[in-house]
Amino acid sequence: MVEVLVGVAIFACLAGAALVSLLIYERFPAHHRQDDTSAVVRLAANLFVVMSSLVLGLMINSAKNTFETIDHNVHSFATQLILLDRSLRQYGPETGSARASLAAYVQRVVDATSLSQKTPVVANRLSELLLNQVGDQLAALTPPEAKRASALQAAQQQLQKVIEQRWALVEQSDGNIPEPLMTLLVAWLMLIFASFGFRAPRNATVVGTFLISGALAAAAIYLIMDMDTPFSGPIQVSPAPLQRALAELTE
Repeated sequence: MVEVLVGVAIFACLAGAALVSLLIYERFPAHHRQDDTSAVVRLAANLFVVMSSLVLGLMINSAKNTFETIDHNVHSFATQLILLDRSLRQYGPETGSARASLAAYVQRVVDATSLSQKTPVVANRLSELLLNQVGDQLAALTPPEAKRASALQAAQQQLQKVIEQRWALVEQSDGNIPEPLMTLLVAWLMLIFASFGFRAPRNATVVGTFLISGALAAAAIYLIMDMDTPFSGPIQVSPAPLQRALAELTE
């Protein structure tokens, strides 16, 4: 929801800059409306067009890398959950309660997945308690033989990896694009859109072009912000790996 409001605000800023420039141009003194002045304004705008293009390219690449990295980490997280369950099964029926807690954790993660999540579902406090409960149940086990001791040790190591990856996903949920850079980019785009309205004819085609261009530019920035936070908004990391892990744990 925050990303949508930011996108609407950016559209208002860009379209407003172009329309205000279009409306107030005729009120400028005559020497401010000469061809030489217009040429200088265009040159300054072209400078920021190049800079904005570079920054947008970097932001798209950063958001894409963030999304792909977290998607890879979710797949790895689901794999570690399955391997942990396999280690618990290998130990024997004494790990039944631990496996039940692990399955309850994964079930909660899958059930909590929705477009309204602002933080990854792995950050849920109750989910953390369920994982800690698995660790407590493993610590209470006393393996009667070396083979089971080895299986228990493997399960504890897998659990540690699961916890580490869970916290890695939590830390990656806030995105990597700094807000000051986003603000600076919007300021540059406002200057560019303001230059569009400088000496532009006043007609519906020009106004419509300003509105459509502003909407498309704002939509592009919105998509970048959405991809930079893969656990919220329409573009989210798929929960399919966790759903497959749950199916493996409950079969």
